[in-house]
Amino acid sequence: MLQPSPAPPRFVASDLAAESARAFDLKAIGPDFISNPFPTYNALRDHSPVARMPDGSYFLSRYADCIAVYKDAKLFSSDKKAEFGPKFGDGLLYQHHTTSLIFNDPPLHTRVRKIMAGALSARAVADMEPPMVALVDRLLDAMQAKGEADLIADLAAPVPIEVIGNLLAIPHEERAPLRDWSLAILGALEPAPSREVLAAGETAVREFLDYLRVLVADRRKRPGDPSRDVLTRLIQGEQGGEQLTEIELLHNVIFILNAGHETTTNLIGNGLYALLERPEEKARLLADPNLINSAVEEFLRFESPVQIGNRMVTSDTVVGGTEMPAGTFVTIGIAAANRDPAEFPDPDKMDIGRFPNRHVAFASGVHFCVGLNIARMEGRIAVGKFLERFPNYRLSRPAVRGGRARFRGFLTIPVAV
Repeated sequence: MLQPSPAPPRFVASDLAAESARAFDLKAIGPDFISNPFPTYNALRDHSPVARMPDGSYFLSRYADCIAVYKDAKLFSSDKKAEFGPKFGDGLLYQHHTTSLIFNDPPLHTRVRKIMAGALSARAVADMEPPMVALVDRLLDAMQAKGEADLIADLAAPVPIEVIGNLLAIPHEERAPLRDWSLAILGALEPAPSREVLAAGETAVREFLDYLRVLVADRRKRPGDPSRDVLTRLIQGEQGGEQLTEIELLHNVIFILNAGHETTTNLIGNGLYALLERPEEKARLLADPNLINSAVEEFLRFESPVQIGNRMVTSDTVVGGTEMPAGTFVTIGIAAANRDPAEFPDPDKMDIGRFPNRHVAFASGVHFCVGLNIARMEGRIAVGKFLERFPNYRLSRPAVRGGRARFRGFLTIPVAV
């Protein structure tokens, strides 16, 4: 009599998740991760929350660990010279990314942030709202005339370019290259950029610097109102106080464009796409437009525009129970932290009314985003007014993601309106 074959081993979801966590290498990710990194982040948080990468760095996926790193800027340095030297070589990409505000510690970070914040006062942000509303109305009028739109090219990208262009008083006819320069420069920040990506970034920095030298020279001759013109403010510095060198000035202007453009484009695009996938939340927001502020915060948490950050340990320490010697590189899993069930109930569900919502999409500590109120305003106006005008928008062709790990967004979201 034949004996039944033994049952094959039964793998449960936790086994697969544990294997996924063990095999994770941020520098060897594939298209599945780019499309949907959240199962991997969940697996890391459950099975290897302080995950050692093959290159000796660590990836943090728990909210509490990420917050601890953010809060101690002295122990966890943002200075990227040691990391970016081998990555970029001695070129303009290295010069840019080691001079800009976000990748520096005090005192440079403090000097630049203080000067920049002076031009981003509550009054200045409030003054931006009427022209922002007028801009979005014009963009929506153009969509309505066509009956279709690309949510990125026709809304999400033009909004921050216009806002930052106005902040820096860049002439409208000179703004066309800004988005492409930004994408090329930020693309070089991926965990494992190709030689082609690095070359494109190097070219973009050079072209951007060439343009800015002319713009800055003109602004020195004809300064604007420093309470509203960020470039004039940066040129003049603090009265009787801090001044930026020419190199610091130029690279931090590039930083303002890059940081404000990419994050807000992703916020608007990710939010409108997420609502398409969750019609019940879209209906909820349409029924109660007053939820738009909390909806924007939830878009930032649920589909974080910036997914990862980086620090370097300056003294021997312990993070999440793991010993780390000085010189260790640490990746802050922003998107993973923003889906940590220890901080956010039912974290994989998008809830536009979520409260409290202490996400880290804008980072935390001394590097807390200086332009967060502008980004929130842009998201509120762009998403709110789009939904008001086109409540029944739908995809006309498949959307295309940006293909990057650090920045999560789309290249195109074609819709019928």
